[in-house]
Amino acid sequence: QLQASGGGLVQAGGSLRLSCAASGRTFSLYRMGWFRQAPGKEREFVAAVSPIGSSTYYTDSVKGRFTITRDNAKNTVYLQMNSLKPEDAAIYYCAADLPPYSDSYYWKEGYDYWGQGTLVTVSS
Repeated sequence: QLQASGGGLVQAGGSLRLSCAASGRTFSLYRMGWFRQAPGKEREFVAAVSPIGSSTYYTDSVKGRFTITRDNAKNTVYLQMNSLKPEDAAIYYCAADLPPYSDSYYWKEGYDYWGQGTLVTVSS
């Protein structure tokens, strides 16, 4: 089970930190990802992190602004979002990919479990 939190309303240029808490004793085996879905659009990949946090992946539009990290002792993954833009507004979902892993961190169909989403609104 995944529980996302931390969304809210922020002005353009501001920051938010999203959190996703996972239940279970094997969190350190999960690949974790963040996706987002804006109204009328497909759910898209934002960022992902390898099971021990050694590798991270980002969509081009957030590189240099967003940072994904994880704390396996707390069963939690974070998404630090800086320099937010109106086009970042969306519902943000965390997702877990369990072994055997999918072929790609970027492929939403490869994730096994999803959180409920947290809304990020960015005012211009």
